[in-house]
Amino acid sequence: MIVGMYEQDFVAYVIFGLILNFAFSILFGLYLSKNIGMKEMIESKGDKEQSVLVSLTLFVPYAKMMVTLYRVAILQFYFLNKGHSHKEFWIYLTHNSK
Repeated sequence: MIVGMYEQDFVAYVIFGLILNFAFSILFGLYLSKNIGMKEMIESKGDKEQSVLVSLTLFVPYAKMMVTLYRVAILQFYFLNKGHSHKEFWIYLTHNSK
């Protein structure tokens, strides 16, 4: 038993978490590209690197999905509700802060 679950249940839980991660990430990317435009995203992309913590969340089931949902919440509550555009969110996400 691993964490109180049988091994096959634990593996299924991990695989489902990874699938949800990729599904949410792809859907969020499609949403942004629909609202900004692929060409505009490529032209305005910065050189900001992901933190090590975000990279390591891929190995924890559902953690990467929670990071994506956190980014969606930041987009909605901070940017869109305050009158900023999707492009400003993209620039915030991909450029180093000054």
